Amino acid sequence: MAGGPPVSTVFNISELKAQLPRGKRLLGLDIGSKTIGLALSDTTLTIATPMETIKRKKFKEDVAHLLAIVTQQGVGGYVLGWPVNMDGSEGPRCQSTRAFSDNLAKVSGLPQLFWDERLSTAAVERTLIEADRSRARRKELVDKMAAGYILQGALHAL
Repeated sequence: MAGGPPVSTVFNISELKAQLPRGKRLLGLDIGSKTIGLALSDTTLTIATPMETIKRKKFKEDVAHLLAIVTQQGVGGYVLGWPVNMDGSEGPRCQSTRAFSDNLAKVSGLPQLFWDERLSTAAVERTLIEADRSRARRKELVDKMAAGYILQGALHAL
């Protein structure tokens, strides 16, 4: 997008709510280097449901998958897990998430919200251990459940 203004569709929580059309869902994303966990809200923006985990390939393929979900499920915005360090500082994972967000904005144009994801994976792991899930099953579930945890936090704040 050389020469044009940067694409910016990242909002704070109140701006996201104002931008989100009535009856549209939010899609929660837990963006990792190898996978993207997905969770979907209901249309009343009350409940987050873990949906699936995408094994990352190329950005173009990952986004095509996301855009298909957006169309099929009536998604009106995204909540992206914001992987700040425990002290609140931003590290390389934040840079990677911001780059993903910027690229997603260029093809999607839907509003986005960064939501602090500190301790989300740890909370989900603890829940799965308490539910007596095997290590293999936890690995299979953790990303989409972390996306659900992140999205549910944002829904509570709405």
